[in-house]
Amino acid sequence: MPASVIDGKVIAAKLREDVAAEVAQLKRYHNLTPGLAVVLIGNDPASEVYVGSKTKQTHAAGMNSFEHKLSADTPQADVLALIDKLNRDPSVHGILVQLPLPKGLDANTIVNAIDPAKDVDGLHPVNAGRLASGLSALTPCTPLGCIILAKTVHASLEGMNAIVLGRSNLVGRPLVQLLLNENATVTIAHSRTRDLPALCRQADLVFAAVGRPEMVKRDWIKPGATVIDVGINRLPGEGGKSRLVGDVAYAEAMEVAGAVTPVPGGVGQMTVACLLVNTVRAACAIHKLPKPAV
Repeated sequence: MPASVIDGKVIAAKLREDVAAEVAQLKRYHNLTPGLAVVLIGNDPASEVYVGSKTKQTHAAGMNSFEHKLSADTPQADVLALIDKLNRDPSVHGILVQLPLPKGLDANTIVNAIDPAKDVDGLHPVNAGRLASGLSALTPCTPLGCIILAKTVHASLEGMNAIVLGRSNLVGRPLVQLLLNENATVTIAHSRTRDLPALCRQADLVFAAVGRPEMVKRDWIKPGATVIDVGINRLPGEGGKSRLVGDVAYAEAMEVAGAVTPVPGGVGQMTVACLLVNTVRAACAIHKLPKPAV
């Protein structure tokens, strides 16, 4: 029997509906409209598409969207001045600087300049440290989406064996912390890990985030396991067109796993939805209101 498909598109749409309902309540009872500021530096085509999607979905949820587009040759001092201005702007509750940045700009310096209370990408060291300590924090959006997807299959992740393939600050490391908070037993694997297929075969939950196309094969997966594929890779397709694949060999995984996320249509759908969640959470925290029900 083939695995069930974890439909990120449907799950993300429901999450955006829940966010919109929370925003409506904030407007009605507290005269508060959450605001998200996105800073795009340069003209990377993929980033422009992604920022456009964020803006559209922010408006659809009833929130304010503030786009700041800067040229690729903008001095770092000017970027930092803009972030300082956004930190002090009471109408802005979330700040996101679209990565990657053009050459000549230091991502760490720029991310660290964001007020941690408005760091809706969850990358500031204060938020990373709070997450690692088991405290409440704004969490990177993609790992948060991964947890939500896994919990649509399993009501509780407690006691489950999970493996995270990849140790980036954006996905792998925060995902490990979130899984620990769910009381899962977690292995983090990377390029130096020995006998990776054998480790994967022990896992009830597989999170693939290494950026290697279709690396996880059928014989890596424990029968019935839940597989969350974070990878987005472009491969040559028919007629000169590229095709998107994940880090998991999808057709093979479907033969043995219990549930699998597709690429596209899986984790990617959740990232922007979780950005909206973080913005609402940040707005409530800044205004000392109860944590929203999303």
